[in-house]
Formats: sequence, structure tokens, C-alpha cells
Amino acid sequence: MDDDENLSGVERWARLRFAVVGPLLASPPPPGQLRAELEQLARKHWRHPTKDEPVQFGLSTIERWLHDARTTDDPIAALRRKPRKDAGLQRVVGAPLAQALRQQYRDHPTWSYQLHLDNLAVLPELQGVPSYSTLRRFMLEQGLLKQPRKGALAISSREQRSYEAKYVNGLWHLDFHEGSLKVLRPEGELATPLLLAVLDDRSRLACHAQWYLDETAETLVHGLFQALLKRGLPRAQMTDGGAAMKAAEFRQGLFRLGIQHALTLPYSPEHNAKQEVFWAQVEGRLLPMLEGHRELTLSLLNQATQAWVEMEYQRKPHSETGQPPLQRWLDGPSVARACPDPETLRFTFTAQTTRSQRKSDGTVSIEGVRFEIPDRFRQLTKLTLRYARWDLSHVWLVDPRTQTTLTRLFPLDKARNADGIRRPRAAVSPQQDPPQPSGIAPLLRKLMADYAATGLPPAYIPKEES
Repeated sequence: MDDDENLSGVERWARLRFAVVGPLLASPPPPGQLRAELEQLARKHWRHPTKDEPVQFGLSTIERWLHDARTTDDPIAALRRKPRKDAGLQRVVGAPLAQALRQQYRDHPTWSYQLHLDNLAVLPELQGVPSYSTLRRFMLEQGLLKQPRKGALAISSREQRSYEAKYVNGLWHLDFHEGSLKVLRPEGELATPLLLAVLDDRSRLACHAQWYLDETAETLVHGLFQALLKRGLPRAQMTDGGAAMKAAEFRQGLFRLGIQHALTLPYSPEHNAKQEVFWAQVEGRLLPMLEGHRELTLSLLNQATQAWVEMEYQRKPHSETGQPPLQRWLDGPSVARACPDPETLRFTFTAQTTRSQRKSDGTVSIEGVRFEIPDRFRQLTKLTLRYARWDLSHVWLVDPRTQTTLTRLFPLDKARNADGIRRPRAAVSPQQDPPQPSGIAPLLRKLMADYAATGLPPAYIPKEES
């Protein structure tokens, strides 16, 4: 599931703004150097969130975004565009304009919406053109979508240098490692465990380490949950490009928490070199101490790992920093933020998607399971849903503009619905007075007058009543 295909324009703009100011949150510049950093960002080109073209932002704009983001614990909400007051209102596009637009789209399907609008504005046969938002909304409704141009990205090779974050919780590393020892499963089979470790870049602190039997998005989120609850929210998270790291639940969850997600280049483990150093210590010290245990289980391996991490690794001076990771973590400086509660995290690490509501019974289908939609939302054709594919016991209906939770959805219970008991249907809109017709309708009155003006007799023979 692609994490970008179901994001609204509001979320795309929030993501772009966070990409611009996120580095300044993760690594605040020293006093007196903020303006230089802002000027450098103002000179850069960024990819427009809704158009396939570069865009630049002014220094004052970036400065305002930075101020909004760092004065709150929820930078994404601060950077999200506010809904328009006229959101949801439809404007009519005339027939001549619609015909000209369709013909122009057939000739130039790769044009942007703005380019279509600019070309329509100079056509002499059109008296006027609508606004950009009206034209774009009409084209989307009619399926006149902008077609991408084919092109290739030029990848330039860069020299490699060692680096270190200036602040604790400024950057975390995360990766899986295949262990050299096997564990005994409850079925009596041997399996190769995988160690998920989350490390802080500056202090080298192991925020969390746990062994699993698979490398899935569910496992990744399960381990990251514990790291966040233990150490707080980081500003950036670096991973490789594995399938679990690209899952919509993981990437969208990081974005909603205001955590930048950086991917290493393929086949470049040196980009996560601090993780590789940690793996060497796991293989060189921890696992050799378990070689003599024949019936090694996953539970015992995790117990031993927690003891080794907290009692030796965290407290032993690091060969590069010269300090124990725990002490360097406590010394700071830190840009950590408070972590939400577990229930909020569960809602955060979900994939957002849209579904069409079945009007016949008010249900939607998610991963092959049908869910009931409360009757008060029966007027909604398209529903925005959030859920984790591995846990369909928690599915939420949300407002796509504000990301507000509207209600929690539950699976369809056909056996319970078979009792025949139904609630009275509540009105979606305010109650109106019953219609009171006032004589003949205006159109029919005009037709009767026009017919009488022709002077022709009525074209029917009345039947005499007996």
C-alpha cells in the first residue's frame, strides 16, 4: 500500500512544510546563525506537493513555518493548511467552457490545471473563465486528470563522510539484523531470529532492542512503539528501503508524529554504520554467551538481550564518544518531545485510505472484511478510513480535511442483524416543513398559455360522463 496515494492536498502541503523546517527542528542552529540557515533554505528548490514542478519559498514564509512548528508539540497540525470556508460548495461550469476544456484536454493531457486555465482565458469565444479551484475541481470530477511526463532522474555520486547529530533525539537509526543463533519454536522447530534495534545517533543509546521471528510492518511498529514510549519522540528516523519500512502504516505514522523519515541508498549499509557497530557487539559479546544453551527460546533470548543492553551496553564507555551511551544521553543537549499515550500511538500508525459506501446496507469492505457505517453518515459517498492491516479490530472513520476521528467502525454482524430490530432513522439535515403546492407550476402555466396563443383547439375529445 502506497502511503502517498491517499493523502489529501492538505496533508501533502503539511508534509512539504515539515520537510523544509524539519532539519532545523532536529538540529537547531547555534545563536546568530538562524538567518543564514533560513536564507539557504529560501534558495533551494522543492517539489510542489500537488504539481510536478519545482517551487521556492521566501525567507519570511519559512521563518513563519518554523515558528509555528517549534512552539507546539504537534508540528504537523501547526503546519497543516486550514480548511477553506467555502469547502464543499460547488460552482457551475457552463457548457461552452466545458466543451472547450474537454477538447483542450484531448489535445494536451499533460498540461497542468493552471496552464489549461491560462489558455482558456485567451479564447475569444468564451466570455469568462472560473477560478483555478473551480476549474480543477471540475476536471477532477470529470476524470480529466493531468498525465505525467516521462523522464528520468539523474543520480549523482557523492563522497561519503562520517557524521553525528548535534542533539539527542535529533536522529534515530532503525534496522533488522539476522542473528547467528537459532531459537526453538513451540512446535519444536528451529528458526532464525531477527533483532530489531533503534539507536540514537548522538549518544548511541539503544532506545529499544527486541528479537522477532519475522520482518513485517506489524513487527516494526511493535518495536518502535516501545522505543517511543521509553525515550520520547525523535525529530528524524533513518531506515533502509525494506518493505516494512515503506509500509503506509509506518511512514504515515512517522509523518503524523512530526518525525522526518530518511531512507538510505540501496546496498549502502555504511549509511547506517552505527547500526553495524551495534550488530558487531551483539554478535561478539551477547550471542557467544548463549552458545552453550541448547534449548534457546525467543523469550529467553529477549530476556538476555534486555539484561545485556541495559546493564552492559548502555553503561560501558563507547569507543568513539568516550562516554557510556546512557550518560551521553542524559548529558544532552536534547530536542526530544513527549510521547503520546499507547492508544494515540495505535491510531497514529495506521494507513489512510478511501472507500465507497454501499448504499444498499451502509457498509464498506476493508481487506476482505465488511464494516458497518453508522446511519448518521449514510449521506457520505466517499469515506476516509484509517486502520492497520494486521489489526482490523480497530478501524476509524476520519474527516479528511482536519484528520479528526468521527467514529470507530466495527465488523458487520449478520447474525445480530437477523433479529429484525432496527433503530429509527435520524434525519441527516434539519427538518423542513412539508411541501405545500401552490397551484399550477410556472413552466406548465407558460406551456398552457403558449398553446392557447396558437389558436388551435385542444387536441383531444372529451368523454361525456354518464
